[in-house]
Amino acid sequence: MIPSERQQKIIDLVAKKGVISINFLVEKLNVSHMTIRRDIQKLEEKGIIISVSGGIQSLEKLPFEPSHIKKSQMFEEQKNKISLCATQYIAKNSTIYLDAGTTTLAIAKQIIHRSDIIVFTNDFVIANFLIEYGCCKIIHTGGIVCRENYSSVGDFAARMLSEVYVDVAFISTSSWSLQGLSTPDENKIVVKKVIANSSGTRILVTDSSKYGKIATFSVLPLNIFDVIITDNALPENVTKKIKEQNLVIQLV
Repeated sequence: MIPSERQQKIIDLVAKKGVISINFLVEKLNVSHMTIRRDIQKLEEKGIIISVSGGIQSLEKLPFEPSHIKKSQMFEEQKNKISLCATQYIAKNSTIYLDAGTTTLAIAKQIIHRSDIIVFTNDFVIANFLIEYGCCKIIHTGGIVCRENYSSVGDFAARMLSEVYVDVAFISTSSWSLQGLSTPDENKIVVKKVIANSSGTRILVTDSSKYGKIATFSVLPLNIFDVIITDNALPENVTKKIKEQNLVIQLV
């Protein structure tokens, strides 16, 4: 069996079973562990499957992004740890961007005492929270209102961000893999791309539950980020692959 045929067989098997072990593939395809691992690497580089401990699984399709209310009720402990780690990157008198999301809202809760910083955001919940409890300068992007996520998206928000420079951008996502970030909402693409270009340091803040999910639209490659902050439930082999790309990853 030539490599392309074997890799197609792997795709068919994982699509049927969801999760399969490397040992199963070795026995099923009658090849060595090394051969299977090379096949897996090729398929993972193409964004077709993802590695998990001891095996592989299909990428989970994200047809729509969960609402702000639903996300706010999930993984609160992990988000708190991520946000605490994130604050070490906020220098005195700096300008930062907090992307729309509940993980970035957790960062906002850590900086209410900071009167020395300027915060740009496209998130209405973050802006309202900082208005009520914070003492920093707040600048909202404006733009098309996304009701489900209480945020602004689209070209208007992007144009505003294209005219500024921020020291650190904390960027969120609901789906990511070794290939990068994706989204089911095309209006979010331009905002994330522009802020990535308008910032000195780009930090991905996301809990590990969002790894292995993929949505319709590709947003940013993983290697554009200077730092990735996530929780320690991320599979060890994924952490290793990220480090092999010379990316800084902090597990909390």
